[in-house]
Amino acid sequence: MEVKKLEYTALYRKFRPLKFDEIVGQEHIVRTLKNELINDRVGHAYLFNGGRGTGKTSAAKILARAVNCLNPKDGEPCNECAVCKAALEGSLTDIVEMDAASNNSVEDVRAIRDEVNFLPTVAKYRVYIIDEVHMLSASAFNALLLTLEEPPEHVVFILATTNLESVPITIVSRCQRFEFHRITDKDIVERLKFVCDEENIKYEDDGLKEIAILADGGLRDALSILDQLSKNEEVITNTLVSNEIGSISNKKIDELINYLDHNDIDNIEAIFNEVES
Repeated sequence: MEVKKLEYTALYRKFRPLKFDEIVGQEHIVRTLKNELINDRVGHAYLFNGGRGTGKTSAAKILARAVNCLNPKDGEPCNECAVCKAALEGSLTDIVEMDAASNNSVEDVRAIRDEVNFLPTVAKYRVYIIDEVHMLSASAFNALLLTLEEPPEHVVFILATTNLESVPITIVSRCQRFEFHRITDKDIVERLKFVCDEENIKYEDDGLKEIAILADGGLRDALSILDQLSKNEEVITNTLVSNEIGSISNKKIDELINYLDHNDIDNIEAIFNEVES
């Protein structure tokens, strides 16, 4: 009998937040969304804007469960009821996720427009999560606008983007807009420490700080870097990060700009030697 190997789950997926309070560095958004849910003031359309890896998709998934949860508590989904479990398993047809980067035609949006008139099959709301919404074509945006202008009461749209400028103002004005901030290095390091402790990954603080700097405010990027380095089964140190990732951090770039401004030739040469070594 052939024994199947367990499929490896990337750290950023394994440690994806399942509740609002687990989202790192976006307390202003978490507080507002939870208050809306507690007071039963669910909006018909939300727009999540921010850099990659800042929690937009995670928040969208949690919100989609929270508005449909059978036993919500303090604005959080229980993740235990039949609806929450089906959503987590990806089998709940009332929650539809669409990546606009690959489904950006007017036909894709028209399919949604045709569906929204049907009542949810199991849940209270039919929720549409459209990721990278700025990638929709002009005709697709026009089709989406028609739905956002007069949406059925049982439908919630959650749009996510890393490029707000490319989203038509007519779409933006019909949504509750939430700005996801770049996550601080401190918050990223704290989350990395938690993951390392859970996964028995050995680390030094300086190594995790270097990962946070390289991640540039994106927790998903930080977890992906940690994932890559942890496969070496070595202690995560500053030196290991520099040697394995092989890229100059934003901190070093800032230092270089400062040295250039002051015509500090010695330190400029030192940084170039460090990068080349």
